[in-house]
Amino acid sequence: MRVLGVDPAASGPTGYGIVESDGRQCRTLHYGALKISAKKHKEGAGAALQEVHALLCGLIQEFAPEVMAVESIFSALNVRTALRLAEVRGVVLLAAAQHGVKVHSYAPREVKATIAGHGHADKRQIQIMVRAILSMSTTPEPPDAADALAVALCHLQMEQARRRFGLPGDKELAKARNLAAAGNSGNAAGAVRMARATRGGLPRILTA
Repeated sequence: MRVLGVDPAASGPTGYGIVESDGRQCRTLHYGALKISAKKHKEGAGAALQEVHALLCGLIQEFAPEVMAVESIFSALNVRTALRLAEVRGVVLLAAAQHGVKVHSYAPREVKATIAGHGHADKRQIQIMVRAILSMSTTPEPPDAADALAVALCHLQMEQARRRFGLPGDKELAKARNLAAAGNSGNAAGAVRMARATRGGLPRILTA
């Protein structure tokens, strides 16, 4: 399986990394980070987002990943930063959709826990662990690129665990959620009918 990991950034570099796994070993195919120039930023937010979109489209066309793993938005961010990050993430998702690449999102703490063993690992710890897992000769730089490789590795480990233990995939989970939602709506409707039936008098049996 070939995975494109992406670490979207609101203002700093957007990290990316392509990791391939044969089920036993993982290897790095390519990684880096895109830093938007000050000139592009002056042209407007749209120009900066276009740079991110063009980069990802190029990576998808060159390396043909089966899956894209993206770090999700951290809930503790302030509103302005969260909105900026959401814009970048939207462009990332658009590039994947345009090329038919499936996307999986992982929370920052989930990635850290999977790679470093705890959810409070700092960037240096992530870099060291990514280097060890991928048997890299040098520490991946910049940290944004290491974060993207970590997201890709997180997906590979999650997918391996799912297959090993027979855990449900996204389609099965979505189906279960839909069934649960349908059941809850049916229960709610039944509760409303019962409330109407018992209002102002003794309860009586109603048929659907």
